[in-house]
Amino acid sequence: MAIRDEHLRISESRILRKIFGPVRSEDGSWRIRKNCELNELNENADIVRFVKCRRIAWLGHVMQMDDKRRVTKVLEWKPTGTRIRGRPRKRRIVDIEEDMQIIGIKVWRKQSKERAEWKRITEKTKTHRGF
Repeated sequence: MAIRDEHLRISESRILRKIFGPVRSEDGSWRIRKNCELNELNENADIVRFVKCRRIAWLGHVMQMDDKRRVTKVLEWKPTGTRIRGRPRKRRIVDIEEDMQIIGIKVWRKQSKERAEWKRITEKTKTHRGF
């Protein structure tokens, strides 16, 4: 799991604690809600899984576009020239390919051209536990 995913989940829990507020315990004192209580109230919705699912749905939308569109060109674009020192930033396509490996889809470029198949893949990501 990436560090940024963990930070996003921590921030989500913090926000949900603010939204749902504290709970009164049996002895009459107030306490903050536990993560399991927040998950029950939020019906086990996970922000990281939601973001990744929407990113995969967006990818299908872009891949079904004409190759001459600006969005598809930017998605496949590789920067040229010299880079600054340090580790290069990940490109969006690399993140998507990693997500596809987690789901277990190998030929996603071909499958993304078929709407019904891509819809099935998008629905699969909503419930996938690997995210």
